[in-house]
Amino acid sequence: MSIRALPPVPGWKFSPHQDVIDQLRGQAATRLSTTATSGAQRDAAVHRVVTELLDEHARTSLAAGRMPLDPPVEAQVAAAIRDAFSGLGPLANLLADKKVTNIFLNGPAVWVTYLDGTKKRVPPLFSSKGELVDRIRDIAARAGTDERRFDRGVPRVSVRLPDGSRLFATLLSREPAVAIRRHTLLDVDLDILTRQHAVMHPTVTRLLHAMVRARKNVVICGGPATGKTTFLRACAKAIPPWERLVTIEDTDELALDLDPAHPDCVALQAREPNVEGEGGIDLAELVRWGLRMSPDRVILGEARGGEVVPMLNCMSQGTNGSMTTIHTSTSAQAFTKLMTYAAQSAERLPFEATAPLIGTAVHFVIHLAWSTDGVRVVSSVREVVDADHTQVISNEILRPGGDRRATPAAPLRPDTLDELAVAGFDPDLLAGW
Repeated sequence: MSIRALPPVPGWKFSPHQDVIDQLRGQAATRLSTTATSGAQRDAAVHRVVTELLDEHARTSLAAGRMPLDPPVEAQVAAAIRDAFSGLGPLANLLADKKVTNIFLNGPAVWVTYLDGTKKRVPPLFSSKGELVDRIRDIAARAGTDERRFDRGVPRVSVRLPDGSRLFATLLSREPAVAIRRHTLLDVDLDILTRQHAVMHPTVTRLLHAMVRARKNVVICGGPATGKTTFLRACAKAIPPWERLVTIEDTDELALDLDPAHPDCVALQAREPNVEGEGGIDLAELVRWGLRMSPDRVILGEARGGEVVPMLNCMSQGTNGSMTTIHTSTSAQAFTKLMTYAAQSAERLPFEATAPLIGTAVHFVIHLAWSTDGVRVVSSVREVVDADHTQVISNEILRPGGDRRATPAAPLRPDTLDELAVAGFDPDLLAGW
């Protein structure tokens, strides 16, 4: 990854006209505080108030014998003030850039990564710590129906932005820190990932289609930013539209309930406790709730804690075809992570109990990685065979090649191959690859 950097930014104030911006922004906030409009009406009110304030500032400057702001400067000041009262504020322009993949704010320092792998430091977006924190609170308040606090009592917040990106912010570092992960591929299927993004060989695409149609339980794993959520969304596209889905997430990222391809889908999202510390609902509880909604499949956005046990039970109790993701470095490591999370859950399952549960619940593990030429790819596929004491037995049917792309390895079990053939997969494709 190449890096283009700006020199260090001294302090938070970055505009030579920041004092004017701060002054007029405060006046605008006062005038808008009595405006109860929202949406387009509020945007119009903001535009009107900003125009009025700039006109008044120009008249005051002339009356005092000072030169008013030059037109280009006045336009920059107006944009900065308007941004303070829009939904995403100064973040809007970066989020509108389709080439941006991630945005990181370390206090006043702003870093952006792009699709081509480059990383660039851009000018600060906020003039003070308070302004940044207020913006995060405003974004969190607009993000959903439940309360999303962001203060010293609850010093972190995770929300889904309107474009599908995920924002996470914390107050536990020296300065407020924000990470925004872009989901640039929202409406994507396995064929698009193959043809347009070279994620996998066409044979792997057909194999995955058959896995979904054959209602195999799948765990998608990989390191950070390897495209697990996008890949899960693409796999879900292969689910027949008449099936009833329940998705369970900490922060709504999959948005399968908004996809016309899934007309019968219920999206459940975890809820933070309120100010009194009550009313919180975690992912483990949501998995149990989801099973009561008579789903054909349950899709857990990410397994990373106590929800592992109810999810594995879900997979082994009739909702075949369920899916989840998990962070791992290799496909084999998925089993260790699942058993570790089960041991840390409320049930405190030992490895001896979790291994056979995984052996009966999970059918396939798919590992995603970065190829040597910088492409997110399918790197490994494991078929779960059985369990022996504390070990999950699996065959790596596709293993990483020299460039980390999946290549043929061990054969599928005959029974599994027969089931995939019924679901439309041609077994001869594996031999002729």
